[in-house]
Amino acid sequence: MKRIALGLGRRIRAAPLGSLRNQLLRWLLVPLVLLVALNTFSLYRDAMDAADMAYDRSLLASTRALAERVAMRDGQVVADVPYVALDSFETDTLGRIYYRVGGLKGETVSGYDDLPRVPADVPRSELYPALVRFYHATYNGEPVRIAALLQPVFDDSMRGIALIQVGETLDARYALSRRILMGTLLRQAILVLAVATLVWVAVRLVLRPLMLLKDEFETRPLSDLSNVDQALVHKEVRPLVATLNGTMARMQHLIASQRRFIADASHQLRTPLTVLKTQAELALRENDPDAMRAIVRSIAGTTDSAVHLANRLLTLARVEHGGQGDMGEVNLPAVVRQVGLDLALPAVQKNIDLALDAPETLAVRGQAMMLHELVSNLVDNALRYTPPGGSVQLAVRQAARGVVLEVQDSGPGIAPAERDKVFMPFYRAAATMEANPSGTGLGLSIVRDIASLHGAEVSLSDAASGAGLKVTVRFPPVATSVLS
Repeated sequence: MKRIALGLGRRIRAAPLGSLRNQLLRWLLVPLVLLVALNTFSLYRDAMDAADMAYDRSLLASTRALAERVAMRDGQVVADVPYVALDSFETDTLGRIYYRVGGLKGETVSGYDDLPRVPADVPRSELYPALVRFYHATYNGEPVRIAALLQPVFDDSMRGIALIQVGETLDARYALSRRILMGTLLRQAILVLAVATLVWVAVRLVLRPLMLLKDEFETRPLSDLSNVDQALVHKEVRPLVATLNGTMARMQHLIASQRRFIADASHQLRTPLTVLKTQAELALRENDPDAMRAIVRSIAGTTDSAVHLANRLLTLARVEHGGQGDMGEVNLPAVVRQVGLDLALPAVQKNIDLALDAPETLAVRGQAMMLHELVSNLVDNALRYTPPGGSVQLAVRQAARGVVLEVQDSGPGIAPAERDKVFMPFYRAAATMEANPSGTGLGLSIVRDIASLHGAEVSLSDAASGAGLKVTVRFPPVATSVLS
């Protein structure tokens, strides 16, 4: 669905698109009707031209018939038009016909003297060999079509040119044009109706796979997140089906991670809760105050371990769900410096030298809260596995391909064979189990997931001193930085 972004995450829902079938019919039929209308106008013009051509031929024949009765006598043009011929010229079954015979000087020899004269700009018709001109005019308030023929006349004493004009009203031409137009419109209307029917049927057939796809999703059980066969729909719709399959795959992964989290959490929390119950039962049976205090101290330690485990589990669940907030530029040295201050007390209590080597500002793109969690897990792990009197070195530096965060400790380290396994939840290397039996095995798993969320890479190696572990996190470069 189409959406428009506005401000910080606000979205305005677009208006519903309505029926796809109706939209297709509108987009196909409305332009078709407009084209038919334009074609009708053009067709009417063509019909009028065809009627003019047909009736002009008849008009020319009448003009020639009249010209045969025009002659020259004693130097004067005369027209021998009998009354029967006059009647035929004056009226017709579909309109009126008018004529005029002009003499050598333009005078009227016979016919209607007020019949409109030939305009000066009317060219001679190229369709006929005769010297004839056709033009439209208005006579007695009616539109007429007139043929003007130049007819040579002569006798023994003189030669000249007589003008024979025959005009007729346009009723017959209009009637013929209307017949042609109405017949064509009827055929086009039938054609449009047939096209609309075919389009409706075609759209129905084309949309049938989509309706089947809809039925497929509606009838599925809620637990069925298997892929839909893309062959069920047309090629153009397959990317949508592929996206739906990808969404269902992500939902499967999310549900699986939630189930795994619930199973792991219940399994991991069962042990400290069982220990707490046992310690509480011992405390209830104990009467010695010193022994009672010792049991309470044990209960406090077990409670701290359970709280630490619960916090790690919640952090892991939050990271697996994509964290919180939008990505932005974060000053990584400031985050590392704050974590160092937060964990300075545990370092002092174990007499561990906690040092930081970093510039004032160095930007990475990410979520400040998640980056704080990443650094906290690395530093907390380093402090937990470093023996008293050891050292933990933190460093942030600019590298050729981004920003590098390094955390080195002087603890037992991790064997090369186990460095890939320690990123799995709850896996603990043998050396770390000896150094810190109460560990959760979640720290590096959380670090890896947060780094992946930020497009960063995590690698493990020996510390520079040869003893201990160095964790390196490489962040991708930031195109432009606004930090100062």
